Amino acid sequence: MTLRICDFKDVDISAFDAVVVGSGFAGAVTARELAERGGMRVLILEKRPHIGGNMYDEYDEAGILVHRYGPHIFHTNDQRVFNYVRRFTGWIAYQHHVLADWYGTYMPVPFNKNSMEIAFGEEKAAHLIQKLIDVFGDERKVTINELRETDDPELAEVADFVYQNVFLYYTQKQWGLTPEEVDPSVTARVPVFISRDDRYFQDAYQGMPSLGYTALFEELLGHENITVCLDTDAASVFDLEFQDGSEDAKLSAIKIKDAPFEGPIVYTGPLDELFCGRFGRLPYRTLDFVYETYDEEYKLPCATVNCTVTEDYTRVTEFKRLTAQKSDKTTIMKEYSRAYEDPDAQIPYYAIINDENNAHYQRYRALTESLPNFHPLGRLAEYRYYNMDKIIELALALSDELLATRADA
Repeated sequence: MTLRICDFKDVDISAFDAVVVGSGFAGAVTARELAERGGMRVLILEKRPHIGGNMYDEYDEAGILVHRYGPHIFHTNDQRVFNYVRRFTGWIAYQHHVLADWYGTYMPVPFNKNSMEIAFGEEKAAHLIQKLIDVFGDERKVTINELRETDDPELAEVADFVYQNVFLYYTQKQWGLTPEEVDPSVTARVPVFISRDDRYFQDAYQGMPSLGYTALFEELLGHENITVCLDTDAASVFDLEFQDGSEDAKLSAIKIKDAPFEGPIVYTGPLDELFCGRFGRLPYRTLDFVYETYDEEYKLPCATVNCTVTEDYTRVTEFKRLTAQKSDKTTIMKEYSRAYEDPDAQIPYYAIINDENNAHYQRYRALTESLPNFHPLGRLAEYRYYNMDKIIELALALSDELLATRADA
């Protein structure tokens, strides 16, 4: 069915049973489930001029299908999630490979047996690989912290190499940190894969939507009970009512077009923006993308190259490697990470998760806990990091809950 687009000024809010803020996977899956399984009339409010959230893709001037908000590769071990999304798209059988650019030499990431031979030479690598197998077993992922805990100087050398040449500079660029500020708990989880498997993911189900993500979302949201309002910021159309006038007063209602909306409100945007940053903005990292098109078939040896010891960008992606598109031209994208400072001009991508920021977020979350029909969902609304498949899983679970509540009412 064709996607139904409407201007918000023309919306009769009384004609809808549920409101969903955002049309990425969190909002789109929930909207489809409520509309299809529950027969509910769902209004989606989308701040951007397009659907699909950060998964949005489109053809550039060279005719190359590019991801506008960074590369997205679908992978999951959850069969329900995979079965769900493949209802709405065909699939390209794609396995993701990432290389680290180590001073001009390409090395597989995660660091594995093949990487070890490149870094240490075949003879020394053979000795180290056998020692890793003897201590940890074959086909296992171990962390650099586990390597250091063996008190074996050779395994510590492997850990130190991975830390210095794969992890440290990349993380400094990604998060804007000094080496001293890099969280030891994050460092400890950096993996070494005792394997020849060069794939970045080992999930059972992997692939790319055959016509792209935007086409997938058009199918997902193409239901007669779903209406989408683009260029509509929920913060500008929600009228928040509070229990009293104090700074930490909890919500008592959300009005839309002068009427309290009592159906489910599924909110997938930044929670601090809904409250106009009254407690200060939540910290995020944002990304800048620089696209380059070349009159050649391919530019990179694989889809994504991480710049772990050189360059001021974190990684570069070649989209034709992801999509299997045929062309005598190619487009690559360089990715730069920086502080999120202007919500009007920047997009929040990665929550900076630590105890202080979690407490900051919980202060915002507490404002909504008194409103039983308000449901924050997703990376921004929950101030968490989620992969696509986890978001879909959570959206399906929330939909199950909302539909069960509706059936019991």
